Amino acid sequence: MANNIIEITDEQVLKESYFGGIKKKIKRNIYRWHRIIGLITMIPVIFWCISGMMHPFMSHWFKVKLAHEFVKPEAINQAQIKLSLQEVLNKNDITEFKNFRIVSFNDQTYYQVKRVSNRLAYFNATDAKMLENGDKKYAEFLARYFTEDQKSAIKSIEEITDFDEEYAYVNRLLPVWKVSFDRADGMDIYVETEQTRLANFNENRRKAFLWVFRTFHNWDFLTKISNNTLRISIMIGFLAIIIISMLSGLVIYGFMWGKFKKPRNANDKVGILRKYHRQIGLWVAFVTFTFAFSGAYHATKKLTPDERIKYFYQPSIKTADLQTANLALPLDWAKVANLSLAKIGDKLYYQVFSKSEEKGAWKKEQQDKAERFNETKKTVVKANIQYYDVQTASLLENGINEHAKELVGHFIEQGKTGGDPACCDLTTNNDVTEEDELPAITSISFLNKFDKEYGFVNKRLPVVKLALATDNHLTYYVEPATSRLAAQIVDSDRREGLSFGVLHKFLFMDWAGKDIRDIVTILSALGILVVSLFGFALFLKVK
Repeated sequence: MANNIIEITDEQVLKESYFGGIKKKIKRNIYRWHRIIGLITMIPVIFWCISGMMHPFMSHWFKVKLAHEFVKPEAINQAQIKLSLQEVLNKNDITEFKNFRIVSFNDQTYYQVKRVSNRLAYFNATDAKMLENGDKKYAEFLARYFTEDQKSAIKSIEEITDFDEEYAYVNRLLPVWKVSFDRADGMDIYVETEQTRLANFNENRRKAFLWVFRTFHNWDFLTKISNNTLRISIMIGFLAIIIISMLSGLVIYGFMWGKFKKPRNANDKVGILRKYHRQIGLWVAFVTFTFAFSGAYHATKKLTPDERIKYFYQPSIKTADLQTANLALPLDWAKVANLSLAKIGDKLYYQVFSKSEEKGAWKKEQQDKAERFNETKKTVVKANIQYYDVQTASLLENGINEHAKELVGHFIEQGKTGGDPACCDLTTNNDVTEEDELPAITSISFLNKFDKEYGFVNKRLPVVKLALATDNHLTYYVEPATSRLAAQIVDSDRREGLSFGVLHKFLFMDWAGKDIRDIVTILSALGILVVSLFGFALFLKVK
């Protein structure tokens, strides 16, 4: 029987020799490479792990509880409103303004009028007299209400018009007042008087936590000495190296463990260090990847500035255009929580805010219930905002939807000019072209609670969600009360949000409760930290 002869070409021999050489080189050097890249990332790992473990203490366990975090909407005290808005404006020779609301504090009711200069002025609804330093006084009133502290002296009251280290961009709301109490805990309360809400609060312990987190987790110090792009690029670079270190560790301590597991002698501490470095490293390899990958993915989103605060539509209003007095509107005043104005097309409308009939909708507790990874079935919420024509006092059907579409149209036009808010007085309905029309709308809904997509980080409520029929499922969230853009979300934002929520914040463990979820997160970060320190100890011992 003839023998089968297999011919091997010179090209095959060279190819096998080449790849065989690479494989040998990798095997021979992978341990050295792992030690070097592990050493490179040791400081960043320590920074991120320790500051990350502090986050649950800062935001959950050690967070100071305020007496109130929301102002519950109540019906307007009609007995204290003797004059209409028009009468108050005329008595004070105000011919043009931007908007108004009704606020009550210190047993008085005022028209809060936003002047053309964007300053807030307060006029008594009984005699039309202006309250001197009214906005500052209202800020102090709100700060004392939120803290339920009527006794402590006020150290300072400062208007904040730009974000800074203690009041960062993540707080979203501007302008706000910073009210500092003269107390041992150094409490600072930030309030937005224009919408009567708490913007943020910090006391000494929280200020220290925030400094640590800004410095060692967000690396804000790099922005101070360079710029945001360089900061993000450096962070992504280190996170990529951490992933490479984790993968090389899996190869060494998973597939090549037989080569390294034996101690050199009975007193050899290196073998023991390798043993525990390996065991803990294999346990935390997956979470090392999830933290690093989701962190890098999240950081890429920070390369594009978040400029939502530029997007608003607040045109000037002439007092003479208010043909119907606000007190003459056909309303059930026992259910009216506030009044304001909104421009839709070329018409002006009174916005009427009713008390919410849904129990607990105004409470902070709804945040934890609504902003979960495993959300319960959503219910359709009826909007508590109605629109009445200032000329005829007639009700605009589906006014909330028309207002939302008007705002989105302005924001789309504004986006075409780079976000300049002065650009976009849209054409009237008679002059609309096809290019000015919105893309097809797939849905419009009213939200008075945060949810998985529109989370607490966006701050503003209630909002209208308007989804457009675009390839990237562009969705706008607009705040009718301020005519501002609350959020703009596309599919890439949803993917990144899912990645960060599941892989970084472990929201998939919501079923176990927030305490268990935070404990698991801390233990995962602690495991990564221990592995890094064991690796450094090995580096020092093995020459």
